[in-house]
Amino acid sequence: MLDTLTMTKLTGALCGSLLVFLLGNWAAEEIYSMDKGHHGDDHGPAYVIDIGQPEEAGEGEEGPVLADLYAAADIGSGERVFGKCKACHGLENGAKGTGPHLFEIVGRPVEAVDGIGYSGELAEATDAWHQEALFAFLESPKTYAKGTTMSFNGLSKPKDRANVIAYLDSLDGTMTEVEAPAADDASLQQGPSETEFASAE
Repeated sequence: MLDTLTMTKLTGALCGSLLVFLLGNWAAEEIYSMDKGHHGDDHGPAYVIDIGQPEEAGEGEEGPVLADLYAAADIGSGERVFGKCKACHGLENGAKGTGPHLFEIVGRPVEAVDGIGYSGELAEATDAWHQEALFAFLESPKTYAKGTTMSFNGLSKPKDRANVIAYLDSLDGTMTEVEAPAADDASLQQGPSETEFASAE
């Protein structure tokens, strides 16, 4: 059995170790606390790493310019992408389909094909399908004109949209220059646009 002296030494050692541990813990909290002596307050870290000011989302960033995309458009690629549209739209002049034919669509007035029940308020969005209007419309047809029922989800890639428009523009053997929307056409300068690719209903 352990004698009294040994027991006293062991007890003292345990108490000393506990005291050292508690003092170390207290010292660590003091070192990393912003406000020494007031633990539990809602304070930030003891030091801050400066990583600079965060940039505003989209600040200084612009999407691709349609004129540049159009100048470099790949008509062959546009024809392939158009495969997503041909179930509802014909390419021949006067062709019948669920939606209006797209022959000479570039520059054509909206809702110009007889016998098509256009959905949505296309006439309020633009007066003609110039490239800018088509480009915006093809991005998200459903959000271009209020009330449109066209089921096509759109083409998210700007390059694909430019290629498709260039392909459609080439069908009559000529290519037109990119035209900007009319200055008073505020609806085209904000948000996505829609085309005569609007489905009939």
